[in-house]
Amino acid sequence: MILCAGEALIDMLPRTTTLGEDAYAPYAGGAVFNTAVALSRLGAETGFFTGFSTDFFGELLKEKLAESHVNTELAVTKDRPCTVAFVKLVDGHATYAFYDENTAGRMLSEADLPALPDTVEALFCGGISLPVEPCGAAYESLFVRASATRVTMIDPNIRPGFIKDEARYRARIEHMLAHADIVKVSDEDLLWLMGDGDIDAHIAALLAKGVKLVCLTMGSEGVKGVTAHGTTHIKAERVEVVDTVGAGDTFNAGLLAGLQRAGKLTKQALAELDAETLASALSLGAKAAAVTVSRAGANPPWDHELT
Repeated sequence: MILCAGEALIDMLPRTTTLGEDAYAPYAGGAVFNTAVALSRLGAETGFFTGFSTDFFGELLKEKLAESHVNTELAVTKDRPCTVAFVKLVDGHATYAFYDENTAGRMLSEADLPALPDTVEALFCGGISLPVEPCGAAYESLFVRASATRVTMIDPNIRPGFIKDEARYRARIEHMLAHADIVKVSDEDLLWLMGDGDIDAHIAALLAKGVKLVCLTMGSEGVKGVTAHGTTHIKAERVEVVDTVGAGDTFNAGLLAGLQRAGKLTKQALAELDAETLASALSLGAKAAAVTVSRAGANPPWDHELT
């Protein structure tokens, strides 16, 4: 099983009523939530760990995960509100206003962390659950603990406006990168994390830390995967973009699902990853992400939609 650990929230997406009025409609979302849904829809056995609310939004999140066959047995439920994010779309690109104080997800602590069963072969973390406390510390602890025996992947998905304590956040990401096998970043993420300079040099620095695979997403230019053995570039699928919500999250799922299908989701296999297998996994991620951006909201494809 691949365990995704991080935020689950309600995205309030802009819609127009039958009377022509501007309105918002609630949709289950969150970067890590989206990755879990996409992974399961692609056929991977998937678990999800988070702090769910007892309110009706929390129930909606659980229902949507169940519809996509995501296992939530390791998650906890708290009598606190659910995180809500209002989404504004400009030319298909999303900006967010978050409401996260004292929520069930935000207040998740290290005391809530589960003992990982032997069935968990990989752990994925990222998103807005990492800059905030106390849940950020909890996910950091879970990630570092899992890294001793399981494949670990992080997608920082950096949103500077959501970071209140930059020094603490930078230290956390640095610590997690040192325990990561796979890192997915955009060029903006990489420059924010490592400063101005050459992107390739920054990627080389990550590999020098012990990261086995760095995936750099480049929008319409596609994605490249870099290992100690070389670079593999996959072009983006050409589709009509409706919106970009969930695109990177779906790519993460496709990559992990592709590696698992190839039997390469182990630390040793990743260290020896060949270009052909990497290209296939990157392609699955790109194809799945292309479907997601071609329709409204974060609605990842099922495996049969790609075949």
